[in-house]
Amino acid sequence: MITFQWPWLAFLLPIPFLLRWLLPAKPQSEQSALIVPFLDDFPSRQAQRISTQQRWPFRLAAFAWILLVIACTRPQWLGEPLELAVNGRDLMLAVDVSGSMDEKDFIINDQPYDRLTATKYVVSDFIRRRVGDRIGLILFGTQAYLHVPLTFDRKTVETLLNEAFIGITEDEPQTSIGDAIGLAVKRLQDEKNESRVLILLTDGANTAGELSPLKAAEIAAQHHLKIYTIGIGADEMLVRSLFGTRRVNPSADLDEKTLKAIADITGGRYFRARNTEELNQIYFILDQLEPVEKDKQFFRPKSDLFYWPLAISLALAGFLAASRLRWQ
Repeated sequence: MITFQWPWLAFLLPIPFLLRWLLPAKPQSEQSALIVPFLDDFPSRQAQRISTQQRWPFRLAAFAWILLVIACTRPQWLGEPLELAVNGRDLMLAVDVSGSMDEKDFIINDQPYDRLTATKYVVSDFIRRRVGDRIGLILFGTQAYLHVPLTFDRKTVETLLNEAFIGITEDEPQTSIGDAIGLAVKRLQDEKNESRVLILLTDGANTAGELSPLKAAEIAAQHHLKIYTIGIGADEMLVRSLFGTRRVNPSADLDEKTLKAIADITGGRYFRARNTEELNQIYFILDQLEPVEKDKQFFRPKSDLFYWPLAISLALAGFLAASRLRWQ
């Protein structure tokens, strides 16, 4: 259907006609006349021709004015109502970018990849599925910093996550889990939304920062921030050396006890991701988090139509101006 954003401007329509009626008429200048004593029908045809020439510019100008007023009311085409998927969750992602995330113990399409690349591969798909949530991104290594504030723009979050690299926070290969939690609490504590979730992914233990992980978890619980922790890294991998092949545990530094305690204190849950399949399954489980019930919201797309009557009106005005110059 067609709607008008400023319909009250239609009251401008009679202004030229009122001015023509109220203002005094222009005095006619005296002109010489040629009297023809024969051909009685000649004067009537000449008068009819002059009358026609005087009327069509007026009618054309009136039509141009009507189109101009219609354009001023800004006509729009209103589309069918579309339901917006809004569940109102504030979801913060905290991703470890310390040096240990460079360990290549994940397999994607039969190729070995480091832990951060595997995280990007899985989390990017998770972000795309979180329609209606506000998502933020925290990167932490030696220091924790807010990489993306809470936003509905999931594409930007995904892009900036994929641009992150190991050591982006500091050169030293350390991990500040407590500071990452504290930063999430700071960014979410003023939000009115009661559904606040932090998903923290790391492959090590807290070795840096000013705030201990358990103390940060207690603060998070006081602010009703639920934390889901993910310990990433394989349990074993084969390493070749000059003395042959041996099995090693690349996740020996993973502090699962602390990660479980963080989840328990805040009412969340701890997950263990030893490979890409497990990591992907974890995010599918997290994807099933109960959304906050809200009233349905609808959106009707609008398309502007004002440029059509405006273009025709300007074209008619240009034609009238050119015709007047030609007559002169």
